[in-house]
Amino acid sequence: MSGTTGLVRETAPTGVEPASVSRAGGRRGAAAVLDLARFEARQLLLHIPVFAFLLIYLAVTGWGLFNGREGMDEFPVLQDADRASQSAPLLLGVALLICVSRTVLRSRRRGTDRHFDVLVMEPWRRTVAHALSVVPYAAFTALVVAFEIVWAAHKPGAVGHPSPAELAVGPLVVLLSGVLGVLLARLFRNGFAAPLFVVGVVALPAFVSSGAEDSHWLQWLSPVVSETGADPLPSDLLGRPADWHALYLAGLVGVLFCVAVLVSGGRGRVVRAATVVTLAATVAGVAGQSQGDPAALLAARTEASVRPEKFQTCHEYGRSTYCAFPEWDARAALDWAPVVDRVQALAGGAAGGERLTVRQRIEARYGLTTDAALDSSTTPGTVTVGTRWGGNRVPELAVGVATVLVAGSEAAAVEWCAGDARAVTVMWLALGADADPMTAFRNVRLGDGLEGSDLVLAPTDGISLSAEQTRIVRELLNRPRYSVIPRVKSHWTELTSPNTSVARVADILGVPAAPEGTADASEEEPCE
Repeated sequence: MSGTTGLVRETAPTGVEPASVSRAGGRRGAAAVLDLARFEARQLLLHIPVFAFLLIYLAVTGWGLFNGREGMDEFPVLQDADRASQSAPLLLGVALLICVSRTVLRSRRRGTDRHFDVLVMEPWRRTVAHALSVVPYAAFTALVVAFEIVWAAHKPGAVGHPSPAELAVGPLVVLLSGVLGVLLARLFRNGFAAPLFVVGVVALPAFVSSGAEDSHWLQWLSPVVSETGADPLPSDLLGRPADWHALYLAGLVGVLFCVAVLVSGGRGRVVRAATVVTLAATVAGVAGQSQGDPAALLAARTEASVRPEKFQTCHEYGRSTYCAFPEWDARAALDWAPVVDRVQALAGGAAGGERLTVRQRIEARYGLTTDAALDSSTTPGTVTVGTRWGGNRVPELAVGVATVLVAGSEAAAVEWCAGDARAVTVMWLALGADADPMTAFRNVRLGDGLEGSDLVLAPTDGISLSAEQTRIVRELLNRPRYSVIPRVKSHWTELTSPNTSVARVADILGVPAAPEGTADASEEEPCE
């Protein structure tokens, strides 16, 4: 070769290049690596799986952002929203793993490997370029994740605190997938290695964890550990090793990258030192995330479940007191108080002016994946509210408030028999002033229907409605509320008495009896 190569040989016969020439060659090599990385990043976008899964990722995210305007999605809990951003990038990561691996093997498939021998760029530099080609996709994922959490945080009903370490998981998964694809292509000169690895990654964790007594450490070796199922918990009770897990993923990306460079012939001191550092970070992350829940966390979860008042602040709004965990404190005045006032305005007698205590309660003793029910409170005048809000949770709180106004406490209503006529009064109080009472009635019933017997949901134990009671409530909700309110208030004592029959309640409220011969008319009333 001539030109620069010849000049180097003449001025450095011992094989050591002058510093100025070495620095210039390093700069040219770095520029060439970046140019190749940009080219390969553009080429990746032309692969159908990458392009398709990128669109799917955007579509799924966009649908969740712009169509989650109703129900509980409208009132996000940010320490759950950050975890919700982790699963969708897996689709893009799988596509990148397979397509990056194919890209690295492109020259082998086309028989052009031998042509690289005459190029200035060494194989390890090409490996670096292929790994860097994934960085734009990881950066794009980071932008999408950031937009998701900012969007959720700016919703009027948002509560809680997101974790930066949890938000970093999605971009790190995308980066990890691409680097892993490069390494697989360097280790196995076969295009089937990457797809087979994906199948193994999907099947192996379930197989290994099923035979392990303590699968906590195995679970956290997975790139994404979402842990969903339970109602949201306060941030300081989550106990997720998110920081250690982010360190583990970042270290693993570095280790795979360094191994790919080493396999490709890049054995400089910088690469060897980076391998040691990233391996140490990976080991530290694995050790940190494998500890399990400490005893102090378990004790705090138990205390918050059994004695939530020790962790809460209380405020008075109107005639009632609202006690909530600090992150939910703003929700009391904006969301809970209007429901309580609306229900209590329909009540008669002393219940219309009773001072209630609305207390937020959680069940944290079973972790983040178990949806455990809350026991009914035995304290008179105390209404339970959970950590979720929106959708069906609104009429459920209304049912809880009405139950306490009629029965005195949540636990007292559990003892009602199946045909207790007071259930009709509870349902009228709960839904009579709702903007769309019939829809709320349908949604608050376990079977989502408006006929027949069913269980009505509440924040704790629900109440049972017979078919005849369902018919009466349906008739009442179809009438103008102001035609029913005077009857409820003037006959409050009789309507809330355990000795009043369902037929008498219907007569008081002006609901005609069911036609003879129908199931409703022949239904027995077991309560005395």
